[in-house]
Amino acid sequence: MVANTSALARRWEPTRRLPLKWGHYNDRYFIGLVLIITGAIHLQGANNYTLIILLIGTTATAVGWSILPARGWRRMIVILPTITQIWIMLTGPMSMWTLTIPLLCWLLVRHRPLVSYVALALPIANGIILPRFFQEYSAMPQALAISAVVVVATAWLARAIAHSAASRRANPAFLREIR
Repeated sequence: MVANTSALARRWEPTRRLPLKWGHYNDRYFIGLVLIITGAIHLQGANNYTLIILLIGTTATAVGWSILPARGWRRMIVILPTITQIWIMLTGPMSMWTLTIPLLCWLLVRHRPLVSYVALALPIANGIILPRFFQEYSAMPQALAISAVVVVATAWLARAIAHSAASRRANPAFLREIR
């Protein structure tokens, strides 16, 4: 059962089919994701008096993106926009709309098809709605928690859309049955 599930995921998950020059897919995926998230958390916890935390967070985020399993140019092109976005988040809840940038980068690095990019409407809507309720920087933890749920749910939605698109391409007879 597990082997069958892994084979199915490999068939439609584009990054699993890539030949890796070093490491294992699951290790690189997990470590990269942990470094990206902890780097972002470090950056959000920084201020003018703790500049070393800014350096640690920036470095962890850059390393996290660079080791994710993906084509090299996809991993490298997302580093500057995502780090810039995390630094912009230091301005407070009014910048929640910028969470669309790392999600867009995530979809690019994960080799998602263009049809899955329609899911980006959710974090954009989140970025429009949340500042109406959370305006001061003191409300940043609540705004980030809500936004994190929206971004993670949107990433899973984009994955489901990509899976649906891949299964339709693999089984065109399915489309004839619908008509």
